[in-house]
Amino acid sequence: MSKKQPRRGNEDPVSLRDAVAAVGRELGLPPPDELGALASAWPEIVGDAVAAHAAVRSVRDGVCTIEVDDPGWATQVRYAERQIVGRAETCCGAGVVRSIRVVVAGPGPG
Repeated sequence: MSKKQPRRGNEDPVSLRDAVAAVGRELGLPPPDELGALASAWPEIVGDAVAAHAAVRSVRDGVCTIEVDDPGWATQVRYAERQIVGRAETCCGAGVVRSIRVVVAGPGPG
């Protein structure tokens, strides 16, 4: 005999987009639209020269992890943290990016 599963309070179906957004919120991730806006505006936020060497890897709990391809770029990005956070706020809204974390990419396949 199988036992019936208890019913949840809400029996309405939930869209995949809403379900993913809810899981993201629980994990401290920004809404997908905000992350997409950040990725799209990245060259505008940091400039084309930096964008060629630095990319947004993730955003969690307001901390934007930026991956760079060389330690020299890591220093430059860290130095520009306040400007990056301010420009990200202008493009994506307050609180999406409150600070940055910079990581240097490992060696590529050789």
